Amino acid sequence: QVQLVESGGGLVQAGGSLRLSCAASGRTFSNYGMGWFRQAPGKEREFVAAISMSGGSTYYVDSVKGRFTILKNNAKNTVYLEMNNLKPEDTAVYYCAADSTYRLRVGGNANYWGQGTQVTVSS
Repeated sequence: QVQLVESGGGLVQAGGSLRLSCAASGRTFSNYGMGWFRQAPGKEREFVAAISMSGGSTYYVDSVKGRFTILKNNAKNTVYLEMNNLKPEDTAVYYCAADSTYRLRVGGNANYWGQGTQVTVSS
């Protein structure tokens, strides 16, 4: 079992930045790929980014490439999502997830989920 707790969401103006954190506990963190998903009101959940077990490979949805960075610190059992040049369309609840990177980025699903953190970008 893996427990995930997100933090770092909030309200920011367009063009601003936020850093989301996801602290993991339970099974060995380094055994899992980690990912971020988001869900806007009235929309389906969307894959945002994933990072491999070692942290050596990263994957992003096209709409955030060049603006978002996913990082994994195995020593701190934490994964981060650094978000720059935020746009109003980035407004959503952001969820941290743990599973294989293939299942995260291709299957769009995971065995373990956090509770979510709200990100609101004003225009």
